[in-house]
Amino acid sequence: MPRIPIALQMYSLRHDFTKAPLATMQAVKDMGYEGVEFAGAPQYCQEFYAGLLRQTGLTCCGWHTPWELVQEDKLQKTIELNRYVGNRRIIIPWLDAKSHQEWVELAAKMNRLADKLAPYDMRCGYHNHAADFELLDGRRPWDSFAGNTQKNVILQLDTGNAFAGGADPLQTLQQYPGRAETIHLKPYSKNPEIAFKALIGEDDTPWAKILDFCKNEDNTQWAIVEYECPEIPALEAVEKCIAALKKIGC
Repeated sequence: MPRIPIALQMYSLRHDFTKAPLATMQAVKDMGYEGVEFAGAPQYCQEFYAGLLRQTGLTCCGWHTPWELVQEDKLQKTIELNRYVGNRRIIIPWLDAKSHQEWVELAAKMNRLADKLAPYDMRCGYHNHAADFELLDGRRPWDSFAGNTQKNVILQLDTGNAFAGGADPLQTLQQYPGRAETIHLKPYSKNPEIAFKALIGEDDTPWAKILDFCKNEDNTQWAIVEYECPEIPALEAVEKCIAALKKIGC
């Protein structure tokens, strides 16, 4: 049976990383993570990021990149950064649209970005938030965007955000098969008092079914853990998450 390597979205450890980049990355490696996905505009030069990856043996499997950094005046610099650290996936973590027409227009822009990145053997994608699944004029914005993007645009499903928006993560994956080249494993509980506070293995997400679909029927290359709640120390929380995934069989 194929196996999907597990990475960590470094936004989960943003405070630790800012204070001690190398020590934090080494802790991630020691927990058993095989890769990382960076987030936001770079805090350091590209050589520094490459050095962190080289010293820890972690793979950069994606970078959450602000929309403004893939516009014409900054795109080449963004490409250079990602090529230097060995990353092929530029994921947009947030898009702002107020209507379905605006979502369709953003889909067209994402298609053009995908075409610009293709000669560099790079891909772009979008990471959903809860509002993308909340009905707008009777329809989900996610469908307006996903249904109008090319197949080479990654639909990076965030399971917890989808759940919070009223969607079934597994059904959403099944609706757009082969599009979640990377997936965010974010725990979520239906109990509103817990919601995003729950850890993987303590929440209501059908992890075994989701991971089975990703392994056998989708095109998923990386499963990326993300956990952001401050009630549990960040390093402790992400270690518990990967331990729970290993128990599931990842």
